[in-house]
Amino acid sequence: MALKFYNTMTRRKEEFQPLVPGKVGIYACGITAYDLCHIGHARSAIVFDVIVRYMRYRGLNVTFVKNFTDVDDKIIERARVEKCDIYAVSEKYIQTHDRDMDALGVERPTIAPRATENIDGMLRLITALFERGLAYAVPGGDVYFAVEKFPGYGKLSGRNLEDMQAGARIDVNEKKRHPMDFALWKASKEGEPAWDSPWGKGRPGWHIECSVMSQRYLGDTFDIHGGGEDLIFPHHENEIAQSEGATGKTFARYWIHNGFVRVNSEKMSKSLGNFATIQDMLQACHPEVLRLFVLQSHYRSPVDFSEESLREARLGMDRLYSTLQILEETLHKYGRAETAPREEALPERDLRVLENIQTLPERFVEAMDDDFNTARALGHLFDAVRVLNGYLAREQHTPGAVAVHVLTTSREILRRTGAVLGLLQEDPERYFDADRDREARKLELDVVEIENLVAERRRARDRQEWQRADEIRKLLLDKKIVLKDSPDRTTWKIA
Repeated sequence: MALKFYNTMTRRKEEFQPLVPGKVGIYACGITAYDLCHIGHARSAIVFDVIVRYMRYRGLNVTFVKNFTDVDDKIIERARVEKCDIYAVSEKYIQTHDRDMDALGVERPTIAPRATENIDGMLRLITALFERGLAYAVPGGDVYFAVEKFPGYGKLSGRNLEDMQAGARIDVNEKKRHPMDFALWKASKEGEPAWDSPWGKGRPGWHIECSVMSQRYLGDTFDIHGGGEDLIFPHHENEIAQSEGATGKTFARYWIHNGFVRVNSEKMSKSLGNFATIQDMLQACHPEVLRLFVLQSHYRSPVDFSEESLREARLGMDRLYSTLQILEETLHKYGRAETAPREEALPERDLRVLENIQTLPERFVEAMDDDFNTARALGHLFDAVRVLNGYLAREQHTPGAVAVHVLTTSREILRRTGAVLGLLQEDPERYFDADRDREARKLELDVVEIENLVAERRRARDRQEWQRADEIRKLLLDKKIVLKDSPDRTTWKIA
């Protein structure tokens, strides 16, 4: 089956045909480095992380470029407030971004360029636009793109130029020839960072940087450009205009955009007080729980973040890790079969389970090839885990060579398939310990006190003091603490 996904430009699913067979160039717009990353950044990062992982899983050689905007009005304002230069501000938030992404399990891009490292390229692109009659300077040193002279303006967003209204990052300025003309170069004000240019000292407009950085590392025409849905207009529309206006070539052949994040059914915003940073989220849940929450919805659909949705994602992740934990414990106890049995000789019930798990990668690929349908792919993963749980309930106590073969194969396939989604990459015991401690902190429970009570109960059981053991179990259950006894230890978790 061929990979197909929705192309924002054509508004339909298309079969993906890379420019160079076996190779893919992807550019995704990164952050403006002036503040902490939030749940919206997390969604976009996870979506494109999975897209890149999946393409590599399918054997493609992917070059993934994701930029940092490190000069911008917001950065300049933050530097003024913090009484430092823009480089100190951008460096601080770039480092914070990288720590957040690492914590989320988001793999680093192949290249992560910064706007201020590409000023020369921006000057060359603006010069090319002047030569083609698509740029003009106004008194004071600002330079604008003339949208009326680019016939294709509006083709990505599907808007008519006459109907467009000024949107995000578009300054109303009577010096502009058309209200929708956008800044290519901004004359610097006193105290602002500035670079020399043919039009005077200044700094680049926001849109020009992505055109330059994507073309520098991927070529004038490349495979995929992406980002959040909010970037379709004006940012990506303007990128197309200035890039294709300068080169006369198609800019990006496919466009991918992820949907919005809402919080408790409302648009996320600082003014509403529902602004959730990645750091906040990682205090509330395991990174893979956040990934599961994001991937349970199709990337183009809006997602509604709430405590309840996060709780459901946590329960789902717990189910996956519980199965993996039993697999690991059973195989650790009974080891690996010295010789794998011939599959045609397997008993029917073992063969059915093995076939289910062995066909998981095929079903997973079928789902992901259909517009990166992670929700359906996860459904197949959970279905395989459900079948395995039934098998484990029968086989975990006395597995023979056949069962060990089935469980070893299952573990490898679960790990390998989960890795494409960035899931099931933790040791199960560490996952549950971290989840337990995190939930205890949220409930303001003393972990040391709980551990002492669990140990006291264990001693009571050893002395056959069943009444005291039951009293401790009830005391802990009242605190939402559930105990699990095994022959050699007792573990606990938050219900």
